[in-house]
Amino acid sequence: HGAESQLEKLMEHMRRAAPHVPIILDAKRGDIGSTAEQYAKEAFERYGADAVTLSPFMGFDSVAPYLKYHGKGAFLLCRTSNPGGDDLQSQRLASVDGQPLLYEHIARLVQGPWNLNGQLGLVVGATYPAEIERVRALAPTVPLLIPGVGAQGGDAAATVKAGWRSVNGETVASIVVNSSRAILYASSGADFAAAARAEALRTRELLNASR
Repeated sequence: HGAESQLEKLMEHMRRAAPHVPIILDAKRGDIGSTAEQYAKEAFERYGADAVTLSPFMGFDSVAPYLKYHGKGAFLLCRTSNPGGDDLQSQRLASVDGQPLLYEHIARLVQGPWNLNGQLGLVVGATYPAEIERVRALAPTVPLLIPGVGAQGGDAAATVKAGWRSVNGETVASIVVNSSRAILYASSGADFAAAARAEALRTRELLNASR
């Protein structure tokens, strides 16, 4: 759309208006190390994002350049919200520890050897609450970015139950739940801003009530 300058302005506005709110750039990048270095520079230096979404398909060397940025994070695609995710993510692998599904293997990598400085999280779709629960069992401490609540039909209460964990009222396993279209397109009229705010508040209340 040729809207890079608008994205830069939007990021600047968000950092100025709500500096306490982390900004996740949903770029779904995934390329060889030298190219990944430039994408990381784009995400963290040009746009000033706090975290980015990445595809892990090309291996750890395509993720490592993002981890050089202290205080920044990356969410790796694990079990995505789209139906076609089954094509690869639910395939079984030959492994010394049985035959895990591909998404289960990714969850183990992010909980373990890939998460060098605690900078990684996982993307798991709200449309698959059973898989969220499975990912949480394999990756009990990493944050989960969960899209799919709202227009895609993900259940907010089931999402919280499957992914969020607390001990004595303190969060020990966090989730970031994303709803895009239901909020962005809450109204096509002149009241679009008020409608979007109302839908965002409604979604937040629903999520908090499910804790």
